[in-house]
Amino acid sequence: MFDLALFGSVFVTLFVIMDPPGTTPIFLALTSGRPLKVQRKMAMQAAAVAFGVIAVFAVGGQQILDYLHVSVPALMVAGGLLLLLISLDLLTGKAEEPTQTKDVNAALVPLGMPLLAGPGAIVTVILAVQDADGVKEELAVWAAIVAIHLVLWVTMRYSLLIIRLIKEGGVVLVSRLAGMLLATIAVQQIANGVTEFIRQA
Repeated sequence: MFDLALFGSVFVTLFVIMDPPGTTPIFLALTSGRPLKVQRKMAMQAAAVAFGVIAVFAVGGQQILDYLHVSVPALMVAGGLLLLLISLDLLTGKAEEPTQTKDVNAALVPLGMPLLAGPGAIVTVILAVQDADGVKEELAVWAAIVAIHLVLWVTMRYSLLIIRLIKEGGVVLVSRLAGMLLATIAVQQIANGVTEFIRQA
């Protein structure tokens, strides 16, 4: 009662899109300066928020988009713009100010959404659930969704060990690299959305 091939296909696709290794420097940059207990809590929150968003769209994603009259390309462009704003904060160092690190829960935005539960992952699960035929394939899709979020949580939680090794100077360097990484992801996401707009026109 389990389609292993479909599980592997969906899991690998989500792994590439959500990119747990690539999330590590961004998580380190956005959680620097917080107590270890808070950082671990944020790792759990980010994974939980991402799972919640993905699960909602897996159950009724297409209906939600249709009801709001929102197209997938619009979702991609909006998510890209949000990531671009966050990347600018990281590149300029504004994310290191006390008001940024204490008052904003980065586990919700941008980590949980749109970085982890972004347009690419949302579209993937919508299509995977729609194409699933029968209980066996639906179970495989949901198992893949749960598995990738467990991987994300483990990756972020144990990335905290890196903070102890690289110290404050390393965190600043990681912040700048994370800003560049986020900026490129954002630009590519916006470009993909614009391309889809043109293709559908």
